[in-house]
Amino acid sequence: MRTWEDYKNHVKGTDELSKKEIEEIEALASIVSAIIDKRNEMGLSQRDLAELCGIPQSSVARIETFKTTPNVETLIKLLQPLGLKLTVSVA
Repeated sequence: MRTWEDYKNHVKGTDELSKKEIEEIEALASIVSAIIDKRNEMGLSQRDLAELCGIPQSSVARIETFKTTPNVETLIKLLQPLGLKLTVSVA
């Protein structure tokens, strides 16, 4: 295995539980990355976003650094002022 992608694909192919965990982490990382990218694109600090959402800045920081996983209510609070939507689809 030469790359991280190769390793992830190997693990996903050999262990169903690990595959599920990796896919959950990748999904969360995608959402959080979109939040960070849009916040930066809009020129907002974590504090600015927190004020718009009515949550503490420390919560934004913990979410952005993957120290906590937001519940759906908090996630929606973060997405709305950024003009982002959470879309659910059948896999």
